[in-house]
Amino acid sequence: MIDYSPMWEYMSSHNISQYYLIKNGIDTKTLYNLKRNKNITLLTLEKLCRLIHCTPNDIVTFTNE
Repeated sequence: MIDYSPMWEYMSSHNISQYYLIKNGIDTKTLYNLKRNKNITLLTLEKLCRLIHCTPNDIVTFTNE
């Protein structure tokens, strides 16, 4: 199972808001999918990493559920 909770923790610790993501090209539907641990494209993952200056490991984890 995909888990995006590390992204929300990273954003919180670095004072990055969802508004910042929206203003910089992340669609609200993408945010909806992230909140519900649904699939996103690798292109979107790359865009998120560039926007908030992190690695994919800071955004997503995989669990065995």
